[in-house]
Amino acid sequence: MTAGGVTTVSDVDQPVLDHLDRLTDDRGLFEHARHAVPRREHGYCVDDAARGLVVMCHEPESRPTARRLARCYLTFVLDALDPTGACHNRMAVDGQWRDEAAVGDWWGRALWGLGVAAARAPTPGMRARALGGFRIAAQRRSPHLRSMAFAALGAAALLSERPDEISARRLLADMPARVAPARDGGSRWPWPEERLSYANASIAEALIVAGGGLPDGPALRRGLSLLEFLLRTETRDGHLSVTPVGGRGRDDAGPGYDQQPIEVSALANACASAFRMTGQSSWLTGIDLAWDWFCGDNDSATPMFDPRTGGGYDGLERHGRNLNQGAESTLAMLATAQQARWVSELE
Repeated sequence: MTAGGVTTVSDVDQPVLDHLDRLTDDRGLFEHARHAVPRREHGYCVDDAARGLVVMCHEPESRPTARRLARCYLTFVLDALDPTGACHNRMAVDGQWRDEAAVGDWWGRALWGLGVAAARAPTPGMRARALGGFRIAAQRRSPHLRSMAFAALGAAALLSERPDEISARRLLADMPARVAPARDGGSRWPWPEERLSYANASIAEALIVAGGGLPDGPALRRGLSLLEFLLRTETRDGHLSVTPVGGRGRDDAGPGYDQQPIEVSALANACASAFRMTGQSSWLTGIDLAWDWFCGDNDSATPMFDPRTGGGYDGLERHGRNLNQGAESTLAMLATAQQARWVSELE
């Protein structure tokens, strides 16, 4: 603990999983919480289960809680798939799916989770189940850029352990062409969309891992360039000031609220991939900035997690934080802590 009361990465060498465990029952991961209490009436979603699967598969294998949660989330994601590869997202507390299977963001996140689990799950049986699910979902493609970006992250993770996995290689190869060129040539606004919206860094990261994994030099260079642009655009007075819920255009002045922890986590993940692909230590600064944001070095000077329980707060507001601690924000904090711990181990 620093003199100012800010929790450092050394305090979360083993991120506390108490709150995540509280949000999880035998069926899945509850999406919402009122403060720290799960809101069971809102049910579960694949978006969060897939995120949870990624995070738990990056936890040390010696942690029995992480293994149990990973097994729960894997089962939930697999149950969401239909034989064509489309995916349900929302399940009611009674165990009934509330939507039709489709290829929205949740499909991409399902592939992300399954790809990571096929490569890193703690048991051979879990890895085999995840690989089977990945192959089913990878039959499909989505017209949505972010869906394809999430799916590409799973494909790259799988290829890192199984370089001959053709379903992953084909999926990864299809991603770079989905990123439109900058409309004005990129001199002032290189982003492929008119506005930054959500999961922006995941688009850059998908290009980076596609560029490194295929290999595809132009995709790698563009991904690194877009990530550099994001870090420049989303850093203010020496700290992260990420794109808020309402988005950010080329002429918008910051800071904007409410800022979502998932945006910070996406930046940390992308910077980690950039470092792995290039070996350039400058990218590690982005991970430090991301963890510092959670510790309170942000536009409202407000810590964004409870170090006693591992609960992450749902949004940074102008005068503080949203006190609710939902699954997405908790997992975003845990994922960023993992990256920060990895950086500390490099030093």
